[in-house]
Amino acid sequence: MFDYETIRIIWWLFIGLVAIGFAITEGFDFGIGALLPFLGRTDVERRVIINTIGVTWEGNQVWLILLGGAIFAVWPPVYATLFSGLYAAMLLVLFALFFRPAGFDYRSKIENPAWRNAWDWALFIGGAVPPILFGVLVGNLILGLPFHLDQDLRSFYTGSFFSLLNPFALFCGVIGLLFTLFHGAIYMKWRTEGVIHQRASQAVGWFGPVLLVSLVLATVWVMFGIDRPEITVMASTVAPSNPLNKTVVAVGEGWMHHFLSHPWMLVAPVLAMGGLATAWLFAKQTPSAGAFVASSVGISGLLLTVGFGLFPFLLISSTEPNSSLTLWDATSSHMTLVLAFWITVIFLPIVLLYTRWVYKVMWSSVTEAKVLHDSHTLY
Repeated sequence: MFDYETIRIIWWLFIGLVAIGFAITEGFDFGIGALLPFLGRTDVERRVIINTIGVTWEGNQVWLILLGGAIFAVWPPVYATLFSGLYAAMLLVLFALFFRPAGFDYRSKIENPAWRNAWDWALFIGGAVPPILFGVLVGNLILGLPFHLDQDLRSFYTGSFFSLLNPFALFCGVIGLLFTLFHGAIYMKWRTEGVIHQRASQAVGWFGPVLLVSLVLATVWVMFGIDRPEITVMASTVAPSNPLNKTVVAVGEGWMHHFLSHPWMLVAPVLAMGGLATAWLFAKQTPSAGAFVASSVGISGLLLTVGFGLFPFLLISSTEPNSSLTLWDATSSHMTLVLAFWITVIFLPIVLLYTRWVYKVMWSSVTEAKVLHDSHTLY
């Protein structure tokens, strides 16, 4: 039904949609966890904050599992390079995520201030560390990772964990944390009332401008300070899916040329900046549903900007550009992509409908009175 090139593009779009779904849903989860010790001053206030995501955080985290599984099935060389070369960083993300289920489930088991405060900081770690590391990953995807392929197409990563912590990647990590704090504060404002609602509104007012300025600075940095690889010799008809069957060179200010050569791609950064700016303005009003939608649009635009900017590259090699993995030479077989496509077409809508149903059934404002009334059933 689909030729090989078409199904490759379809899967690039599918994985992009999954990444956006993860960023939007886990984004406010992470943000609320990171804001918990600061916007909740009493135990009851913190329980209110926790229960804004109490019934949905586990389902939201499935998007991360789905993203990893999709990359494994569709882009095996990308999965192998990332999960072997960035092993230490991946483990650090997992260790941070371990704090989340333990924090949610054990916090309210004992009515002891020291016990609960410790788990509040554990939830802070589980909310703040992953977005920082994901932001560092995005920064290194833009810069390129130090890996190369041998003639048998085995991937060799030559960097270290600390080499990932370069200035640009760390700045992207800060942006990752800022967008989760901003998105999480908007969601918290939407789901709460009273003093927590007011504090969340103040947090949105502070994080919004800082996030927008940071994005502008990152854009300027990428456009004028980072070379973009370009494929100068395309793969021949013999073994076209061989990643080494191409020539890649770095081009100064190539990112700007790439977007200007495809003007339709400019819609992504416009959505990113426009959506986040609109969310900041809408968040000053009540209710906050419009602000949350605008924030979600901004996050979608931000990820689309990264995806469009990298296209057709999936992983850029900073040490041997010819080993860079692209959409055209790092995918599974045609049969695998088609089979996975039909599985996704059938089951992804079911997952989305179920998710929508859960949010509809469980939706209501979380208040101190509700938490005290249902003290034994809520977190």
